[in-house]
Amino acid sequence: MEAKLKRCKTCTKLRVIWKTVGTDRYCKSCWSCQSGRPKLKPTSKKSIRPRSAKKIKLDAEYSVLRMAYMYTNSMCQAHLPNCTNEATDVHHKSGRGMNYLDTSTWMAVCRTCHSWIELHPLKAKSLGYSTDRLKYDEE
Repeated sequence: MEAKLKRCKTCTKLRVIWKTVGTDRYCKSCWSCQSGRPKLKPTSKKSIRPRSAKKIKLDAEYSVLRMAYMYTNSMCQAHLPNCTNEATDVHHKSGRGMNYLDTSTWMAVCRTCHSWIELHPLKAKSLGYSTDRLKYDEE
């Protein structure tokens, strides 16, 4: 199947059209020579901020509080099976919502214990490692 020949805007010859911009048609040689051709797509896009300014401020405050908390609580407070005894994580007993900066709801735990608490929410709640209302409570 052969392409239809149409008139190029620049050279005004009947040729195979390479680009069409609006109602203007350009052959391959005229399109490559044209310096001031219109841009087909925008060259830059506005990036979306990954975190809000409020969240950045909260995270900075959390980082300072966490460092001080981990300094004073260096041993794991859960002591579950396979515990390494050295606290590396902060477990938020009531979740990370409204009590994000409330250190009374924090618990210094090792990575092993923290993983177990997160994987077994019902057992962790019965042991007192979680105080938030779980979706499984109503069953």
